[in-house]
Amino acid sequence: MSQRDLAVLLFDNALEIVLAFDSKGLIIYGNVAAHEKLEYGEDLVGVPIDSIFPNAFEKDGDNWILAGSVGNEISRMTAYRKNQTCFPTDMRIVKEETTGIFLCMAQSVLEKEFLSHELEQVKQETEAAMKVKSEFVANVTHELRTPVNGILGHVREMLPEETDKKKLRQLNLIEHCCVQMNKLINNILDFSKLEAGKFVLEPRRFKFRDMIDYVVANHKGRITEKGLDFFVTVSPGVPEYIVGDELRIVQLLNNLLSNAQKFTSVGKISLEVIKTSKMKDSIELFFLVNDTGIGMDAKEQDKLFQSFSQVDASISRKYGGTGLGLSICKQLAELMNGSINVESVKGRGTTFTFSIWVGRDPEESDTDLEEESFVLPKPVSAFSDALEDEEQEEGFASAANREKLLKSLSKLILCVEMENWEKAEMFMETIRQLTANAPQDVSRTVLRLKMAIQKENYEKISTGIETLRGLVETQEESSIGER
Repeated sequence: MSQRDLAVLLFDNALEIVLAFDSKGLIIYGNVAAHEKLEYGEDLVGVPIDSIFPNAFEKDGDNWILAGSVGNEISRMTAYRKNQTCFPTDMRIVKEETTGIFLCMAQSVLEKEFLSHELEQVKQETEAAMKVKSEFVANVTHELRTPVNGILGHVREMLPEETDKKKLRQLNLIEHCCVQMNKLINNILDFSKLEAGKFVLEPRRFKFRDMIDYVVANHKGRITEKGLDFFVTVSPGVPEYIVGDELRIVQLLNNLLSNAQKFTSVGKISLEVIKTSKMKDSIELFFLVNDTGIGMDAKEQDKLFQSFSQVDASISRKYGGTGLGLSICKQLAELMNGSINVESVKGRGTTFTFSIWVGRDPEESDTDLEEESFVLPKPVSAFSDALEDEEQEEGFASAANREKLLKSLSKLILCVEMENWEKAEMFMETIRQLTANAPQDVSRTVLRLKMAIQKENYEKISTGIETLRGLVETQEESSIGER
């Protein structure tokens, strides 16, 4: 197809009027839209351009001059049909310098205004429908919540006094059903508010580790009942107090830990929190929730954050759920200026990570957040083996600490080469502890390396080890230079 044929094909499929005319002002081409909207047949060719756009040109004897400029500037001009009826257009004229041919493109203002009106009407109808839906959801959830809470209150009054084992089991079942129903009602209400743009965060000052203790207490019993190990680590770089919406951070963690518990039958679940970035009045917190559960393939991961979506129907039947939880998590993380991501391997487990920005405690000084001494992350609840006491006293920047780190990296490489993943994770835990209060680039590299080991991804492990070794050696050179 020649360039000319391609141009004609494109113009004929355009919705706006396209006319080409020569230096004498005679039309030499009109596209399909021009023939239809100007109501000309084959006789459009040869018609003077000023017969269609008389106000666009000025006469100078036998010649004509453009009233407006040639180029991308759009002018409001009246177009005349063959029967001399007219309509307003937004028109522009460009000149092809090599041939001297002019190209005129015009769009009907009436059509544009009609489309704008239609779009505005659709928008208003959609907003009205959303408002009706939101009010309906709010009313229905309120009507549902009242009897559910009434039943729950009565059951909890009866539980301490009941001695019959059969009745006690029945009451516990009713209590569990009521709690689950309340969770469902809350999810529907939250989703409705988020969708309508009416969800408002309520930041306040609170003690971060108390919040983590509360989350751990909620999940530890159910996780350990399944025979799973539960590890929780909060980096010492995370301040004692932060300013944020505690309720919504708890909601995020509860959802991810509940999913981890639901889909994991053997192995472990871990939660890790580190401070990854700092600005004048705020800090970025990075959360990592890892499990050794059923995992997902790439296709299944694409559906995760869609509303009312489960990986497949069998998941919903077997494990329950509405498919709203992760969609709400995504929107909550984004409301807190963060994001949520997932990495998973079918049959090996899943790692969810999310970041949020929270306010710094006004009473906390900069030095509180910039401690460079190495401190072992204190386990919040049930956790991994600690380093020896003497190791805890050394900083990341110390020569002894760097030497231990490089030795651990060498041992980690051997474990990976031998595919001894259990020992690899042990050395990775040592590395993580040795870099607990390291600079941001080191902490992020360690996190990526840890995730690569959990997924047994050789390429990412190799890249992570080399990057971390380079960062440690750079720190060593810097220390020598300072001396």
